Amino acid sequence: MEYKVVIYQEGMLGSLLLGASKVDPVKFSDFLNENASQGWRVQTMEKDIRRMLLLWK
Repeated sequence: MEYKVVIYQEGMLGSLLLGASKVDPVKFSDFLNENASQGWRVQTMEKDIRRMLLLWK
């Protein structure tokens, strides 16, 4: 059995302006379908909200 770990990320702009970015369902579906076409299937999924740290002087 073989496993593959992938990270799906939306653009950083939404994170900067809104604090969190919403997932584009079309882009996410394309991402999943691309991996499925290679024979992979989703076992588990976690949502990780990361914000870019900006330091201002």
